[in-house]
Amino acid sequence: MGMRVAQPMTPVAAAFHQVGRVAALLLDVLGAAPRRPFPVREFLHQAWFFASVTILPTALVAIPFGAVVALQLGSLTQQIGAQSFTGAASALAIVQQASPLVTALLVAGAGGSAVCADIGARKIREEIDAMQVLGVDPVHRLILPRVLAAMVVAVLLNGLVSVVGVVGGYVFNVLVQGGTPGAYLASFSALAQLSDLGISSVKALLFGLVAGIVAADRGLNPAAGPKGVGDAVNQSVVITFLLLFLINVVLTGVYLQLVPPKLV
Repeated sequence: MGMRVAQPMTPVAAAFHQVGRVAALLLDVLGAAPRRPFPVREFLHQAWFFASVTILPTALVAIPFGAVVALQLGSLTQQIGAQSFTGAASALAIVQQASPLVTALLVAGAGGSAVCADIGARKIREEIDAMQVLGVDPVHRLILPRVLAAMVVAVLLNGLVSVVGVVGGYVFNVLVQGGTPGAYLASFSALAQLSDLGISSVKALLFGLVAGIVAADRGLNPAAGPKGVGDAVNQSVVITFLLLFLINVVLTGVYLQLVPPKLV
């Protein structure tokens, strides 16, 4: 009897297979988190790497983001005669939406791609298999510290983007559009809530988790050869971006339904 040739998976089946693989890796990472000894040195090294490659681009991107949001909303509020609410609209848009997205895109694009390339190179050199033969769990030793580093750095960078974006929006609104400094700050303090910063931090934390898990999954499953690693890096960035925007829509909708807006 002849051997049966395996049929290639359909695109839908391949998509479900990849989702299941990512979910299984996430469960493995969560299971490895309480295991001791924790790889502290690797975590600190990866956190420093993430911060070093993302902090300057993040700060530079935050300035034009804050400026664009402030200019656009300032122009709109002038048209409808609500200049006094420019500060609140600009700052809340930056804190709730722009900050976590900018942070996540840079963490995924700069840090996540490097993580995927590093793990993919280890995979094609059979270092991952050698670790398993020696009884070392690659999830605990390599992936866990990288995922945690992405999450921690994402939260910290989110705070940086929020501050830089709000300050940049304030400067552009006051200097370029002739806004009133007192009105900008008063409207922001009147409508902003502590929960706005909370949902922003939660978004950044989840975005960092997604970026780290997807990058690690694609790095562990590249095609053969250096070209396969390059393709895996591109796929990890694209998949992460799509998931980030989807998660952002879901979290924003849930937040707006559960947390009532602050009334003046």
